[in-house]
Amino acid sequence: MKLTSWEEKGASLLARGILSSGPVRRFFIRKFENWLYDATVNHDSFGRPRKVQEDKFYLLRALLYSAERNIQRGYFSKDVARRMIENLVKGAFMHSGKDIEAQFKEKYGYGPPSFLVISPTKACNLHCIGCYAASGKAFHEKLPFDVVNRIVNEVKELWGGRFIVISGGEPMVYEDNGKTILDVYEQHRDMFFLMFTNGTLITEDVAKRMADLANITPTISVEGFEKETDARRGKGVYKKVMEAIERLKKYGVPFGLSITGTRLNADLLSSDEFYDFYFEEVGTTHMWIFQYMPIGRGFTLDLMPTPEQRMKMYWQWRKVMIEKKYFVADFWNSGVVSDGCIAYGRPGGYLYIDWNGNVMPCVFIPYYVDNIIDIYNKGGNLTDAIMSDFFKKGREWQFNYGYMKSGDEVGNWLMPCSIRDNHREFMRIAVEAHVKPEDENAAIALKDQEYHQGLIEYDEKLRELTEPIWEEMFLEKEKAKV
Repeated sequence: MKLTSWEEKGASLLARGILSSGPVRRFFIRKFENWLYDATVNHDSFGRPRKVQEDKFYLLRALLYSAERNIQRGYFSKDVARRMIENLVKGAFMHSGKDIEAQFKEKYGYGPPSFLVISPTKACNLHCIGCYAASGKAFHEKLPFDVVNRIVNEVKELWGGRFIVISGGEPMVYEDNGKTILDVYEQHRDMFFLMFTNGTLITEDVAKRMADLANITPTISVEGFEKETDARRGKGVYKKVMEAIERLKKYGVPFGLSITGTRLNADLLSSDEFYDFYFEEVGTTHMWIFQYMPIGRGFTLDLMPTPEQRMKMYWQWRKVMIEKKYFVADFWNSGVVSDGCIAYGRPGGYLYIDWNGNVMPCVFIPYYVDNIIDIYNKGGNLTDAIMSDFFKKGREWQFNYGYMKSGDEVGNWLMPCSIRDNHREFMRIAVEAHVKPEDENAAIALKDQEYHQGLIEYDEKLRELTEPIWEEMFLEKEKAKV
């Protein structure tokens, strides 16, 4: 199914705004901004709270201006911009695969996921403190190239998706039968990939090939500035990251940054200095903050930002998104713009497949029931991977919490995360679904009652802080309508 004329108008305005120059660019950027507001806020068919839709507009507008700034600087090539408009905007955001989505919905009663995250290898050339994946040089687990290729194909063919996230381990060390992760991108030029990487292996040749492919944006991990990054990732890593960034800028490959928000760097992540440096001086186009999840190697509740720090980070996120127009997604402070938890293969959401083929609801939920390789060997496909009781119970919780509701019935999306912000409910689902742990760390956590109680107490404190904000800022006008 083709885009509607209204959607085509939006895509055309965006293309002319991004690919033009000078006053012409600014004219069409403003035109597209008006179209975007109308599409997001005034044409919401789900009846979400209006303030929720306004925040979505602010975030998308921030992405627009973050990209436009770097195109103007020459850090973001127009070839990549064209590919992004075709694959990401038309394909993912505007859902050019509507026929496939409609067929899925007719068969199952709800829409398919929009994308998934694949970690093709557990191996990594670094050994970072508190790594969620517990990765390192000693690990050799990996997915066969043909399995990765089939997964990507089925996202297109079964769900109509055009967007894939690659994580790890370190994706740049992946190799199978002479094929690397860059070969995946080359084989699927009609897809757009976002790759989380430590950046240390992005050589001159790699940066040039990424520019030639034009369907990949690397997202590089830092922990703050040099001091914070080297403290967690190893001495000299920050310098290598900055060198990789310069190579990407040289060839016009747009890049992002990924930061683990902890109790130790929460104050830095609440400062203007941090965001101004990376968006204005370094030239990042997008930034992803993942607040520390107590899973993986050496998991501990003591590294989580306190509820008070988390709220301070929330207000800073809103400031840089609305006032500075920087594209920053803060997991889990940005839950409002994603309509809550996006895990469990929900409509418009995602799922995660690790280096062993284990199918998990989320990168930060290290528990599974099914394995994609086993599913394939039994004659199944990717859709079968989201039909376990684990995934169904997770989606049922999401729907009840607010995803399929409207107006003032929507749950508190300032606390969207299943395993972290609603831990009591997560444990109920995990026990009922008879989940299996991904590794020894997850097995230990599953049986640790002190750990579970600590997360439940954290949630209770956080709810005391967020509930009044959610009610007053997002639901007050909705209740007035009733």
